[in-house]
Amino acid sequence: MSRAWHLSSRPNGLPTLDNFALRELPDAPLDADQLRVRNLWLSVDPYMRGRMNDAKSYTASFQIDQPMTGGAIGEVLESTMDGFVPGDLILHMGGWRDGGIIGLDMMPNKLPAELLAGGMSPQTFLHNMGLTGGTAWIGLLRVAAAKPGDTVFVSAAAGAVGSAVVQIAKAREMAVIGSAGGAGKGAWVTDLGADAVIDYKAGPVLPQLAAALEKLGKPGIDVYFDNVGGEHLDAAFAVANDFARFAICGMIDVYNDGKPQEMKYIIRSFPARIRMEGFIYTDQFFECMEEFYADMGGLIASGAVTMRETVHDGIEATPEAFLGLFSGANIGKMLVRL
Repeated sequence: MSRAWHLSSRPNGLPTLDNFALRELPDAPLDADQLRVRNLWLSVDPYMRGRMNDAKSYTASFQIDQPMTGGAIGEVLESTMDGFVPGDLILHMGGWRDGGIIGLDMMPNKLPAELLAGGMSPQTFLHNMGLTGGTAWIGLLRVAAAKPGDTVFVSAAAGAVGSAVVQIAKAREMAVIGSAGGAGKGAWVTDLGADAVIDYKAGPVLPQLAAALEKLGKPGIDVYFDNVGGEHLDAAFAVANDFARFAICGMIDVYNDGKPQEMKYIIRSFPARIRMEGFIYTDQFFECMEEFYADMGGLIASGAVTMRETVHDGIEATPEAFLGLFSGANIGKMLVRL
């Protein structure tokens, strides 16, 4: 009998453990086009917070007392789906559970055998070769059209997406300023190659960002990759060069409250002709998937892109891992190992 986390009530503000319930899933013979899987790794990501609201968004809301979903790596145990056989390792959206029956709606994809044989770990497809790495690559290179010589500011640079942005930008010969919370995270971002790092927990963002630019001899930023919103976004407006491009990936700083955001420097958007574009990973991923896999796979193989993983063990730890995203408990990718 498999178990899955259900959303038992909608959170008001920051979720608590009381909003989740771990329940058994019914077992049954497979129908056509189904897989029985045993999950090995689960992904928890900030975007899942929005799915806990009963509101229109780019992806469907979690329903009360229904199993939750998310990225997972699993092993096929039984199959009635063409192209899948027992033993296959797959990436799919039947997460927040230790296994069970999934169908085509969970978008199962076999992990490339040649990359696994070359030593790539399966969970890499939940970060640098998956959602977070793809989000970084698309946002930086496609949405922001970043190019060699650009000065890039990255918020949440010690997170799964931000750390990938830092490394891709350095591999493309860009100057990078990363923002992270605390000395430990800042040291890691420096190790990744960032030219300057600011600690948003040590004081206001804008003075630190301006000082970093002065130290690097840069007049302003050409690209802002936003994972945070709020004060970081406003600071980016303040120091943006003419024709700067902002790729808006997420705004974790404001997911759990409905407070209006004070944007003192957004007025610079029109005299500086700043282009700001929100984007979703799936908007462009499938059209550039082969290019992304080839490029990112090469960067990982060469050591130009690495990842730290913050791992919680056991299905019971999934909500705790998720909540840790909002208190800065992760360095790199937050994962649950089953």
